Formats: sequence, structure tokens, C-alpha cells
Amino acid sequence: MAQLSKDSFSTNGALMPVEEAVQLLHARVPAVNESEDLPLGRCDGRVLSQTLIAPVDLPMFDNSAVDGYAVRFDDLVTHGETVLPIEGRVAAGHALEKVVARGGALRIFTGAPMPQGFDTVFMQEDVRLLEAERVALPAGLARGANYRPRGEDLARGAEALTQGRRLTPEDLGLAAALGVPSLRVRRKLRAAVFSTGDEIISPGQAPHAAAVYDANRFVLQSLLHRLGIEVTDLGILRDDSAAIAAALTAAARAHDLVITSGGVSTGEEDHVKGAVGDTGSLVFWRLAIKPGRPVAMGIIEGTPFVGLPGNPVAVFITFAYVVRPLIAALSGALPEPPKLMPVVSGFSFKKKEGRREYVRVSLTCTEAGEMVAEKYPVDGAGVLTSLTRTHGLVELREDVTKVAPGDKVGFIDYAMLR
Repeated sequence: MAQLSKDSFSTNGALMPVEEAVQLLHARVPAVNESEDLPLGRCDGRVLSQTLIAPVDLPMFDNSAVDGYAVRFDDLVTHGETVLPIEGRVAAGHALEKVVARGGALRIFTGAPMPQGFDTVFMQEDVRLLEAERVALPAGLARGANYRPRGEDLARGAEALTQGRRLTPEDLGLAAALGVPSLRVRRKLRAAVFSTGDEIISPGQAPHAAAVYDANRFVLQSLLHRLGIEVTDLGILRDDSAAIAAALTAAARAHDLVITSGGVSTGEEDHVKGAVGDTGSLVFWRLAIKPGRPVAMGIIEGTPFVGLPGNPVAVFITFAYVVRPLIAALSGALPEPPKLMPVVSGFSFKKKEGRREYVRVSLTCTEAGEMVAEKYPVDGAGVLTSLTRTHGLVELREDVTKVAPGDKVGFIDYAMLR
């Protein structure tokens, strides 16, 4: 378990820009040290803890990229067709056992090894077969066409996969193609999640007059599971400072990360922020981000703690821009900031300078093929349909104060944040 000291961070308590908070996390949060060796079939989504060096060349031998006819380029005539006798046949998984003299062609198939000296392959649909086992080859093909040399993809000893990479199916395919049966990955992180508030109840419970069903716990658990994290659901904590402090301390001792929602603002019934101050230390609690300004980051028993806002849209957005980077740091993963796609604004909007703002939008495509972002009509931080009925977010950075229809803006698909 990564252990942080109370003085791991140094902030002045001012409203902190999002990028500054993320840089702070990556600079100060140590990765969990434990690793394990897993077979490839169980490595998807895990973080690679040891760089993979190619143990063999990829491909391991010169081979044909197509079904066709292999030749020595120097046997071709300069102008017009070249007619050569077909001297043999090479299939994938088999090597040619005889030596072919100069001036002959070979029938060859995709993936079959190229015999020594042969350096060019004509696709079968581009040639004409003649009588007496001969083939007519058209002019114009370049030397080395349809030929895959040994090590073209990766040379033996080259870096194949970098330490800290979150492994994808393509990565596992590359490892398999190199003959590697298992990889060394970071162990799964363990996270504790709970919600706070006297008004919060779980789905399935009979509501009282002032009750609100808890959505945040389920959003958070799903987001964490998608990142391959083992989650402990600690339910709902009532607005009691002593009980919250005790629960935070117990959770911190048994997990790598503790996440709560609600109770981090400045109201009299917001007890989480105070409990963190009593049991550990508070790193920051206000970010220059909307939705989601009240975000408490702290350290309890050496374990990082994040207290997210109470509104579900703010929970989703602050998870994406604060918790995901924290998880990457704890996992020893390389930073992967969401990539913005340029689109055209279909709406007018004004915002304060100095704050990062995320607007929920849907994309439409014009007849000219231009993608236009249309703002959801209701944008409160508690409006869950603003997430389920839109495609993603438009990011408006700190220096932006207004947007007009036709302006270029940066769009982030929700798929990149989940």
C-alpha cells in the first residue's frame, strides 16, 4: 500500500486550477509497489510494471504479405511483361527445401517464408498463368513489394511495451506475437466508497418525505470497476462527524484509496471536510472547475482520500479529472489526459475567467460533414439526464469567457472518461 505523509503536498488553500492539481498528484503520489505475473488472458486493463523487451524479431523471418508469386526483382525485364517458369510452391508454415535457380518464380501464400534471394511478390490477381507452368508478370512493380522483412515490426531487443502502460487487447496481441505467455503487472488497487448525508437512502428502500436515492455510490463503483479496481461498498454514512471520522480511518487502513461523495462544502451539515482534518490532513478542497468546485483531497493514515461533491454530474466530472489521475499515479500508470476533438459550437455561452468549465453536449453532423455541438437545455449539476442524453463534454478552459455559435471548441466523448 502506498503511504503518504501529511506533508507530501504543499498548497496555499486558494482555488486550485485543475491542471495544477493533476500535476501535484502525479508528482507526489507514489505508486503501489506490489506486482504479479499474470497470463496474457488476464492482463487486459492492467498496468504493466516492467517494460517488455522483444525477445525475438517480429516477424521472425522474411515472409510474403499476400498470396501470389515470389521473384527475384533482378530477374524482371525493364519494359513489358516478364514470363518466368514456376519452380515451386511455398505455403504458410512450410519452408522451401530446394534451391531455386535464377530466372524462376515461386507460388507463395500469405505468411509463407521467403526463400533466400527472393525479394518481391506479385499479387495473384495481377498476373496471368500460362501453359507449361509459367507465369506472366506485369511491369511496374517496385522492388520489395508485398515482402515483409524479418524484424520489420519490431527488432529483437527493442522496447515493445512501456512500463506504466495500461494494457489493451492490441498490446496483448503484440506480446503474444512475440511468444510471451505472461506479463508482470501492478496488483489491483483497493478502493473504499461511501456516500454521506441524512437525506440519502439506497435504491430499494422505502423513501421518507425528505429522502433522496443515492446515485453517486453506483456511479463511482462502476467507474472504478471499469478501471480494474477492487471496490468495497461502505454504504451511506449519516451526518455525524465522529462516525464519519471513524469510518474514514478504518477504510484508510484497509484500502489504497478512499472516496466519498457529499459533505465537502461549507455548510453546517457538511461534516466530511472537518472529519478529514481531524483524522488526517487536507491537501486541497476547492478546485477551479465547474461542475464540482468543492473537491476535498486529503491523506488519512497514509492513504489518499478524495471527497467528491454531492451532485451526481459533479461526481462524474470530478472523478474524470481528479480521481482518474490519482488512480493512474497510484497504479504507476503513464498519464493519459483525455484528447479533445475539434467541433463547432452550436450554442452561446458565458462563463467566469479563471475557471475550467465542462458543458454537456450532443453532436450532430451537418450535410457538409461538420460536427456541431448542441448544449443540453438543462445544465444543473444534479440533472442526471444531462449525462444520459448527451454524447460528451465541451471543455472551456480558464481563459475563455464566452462561446458563440460557429466557434471552434474542444469535445471529449464520454467513452474516454469512463
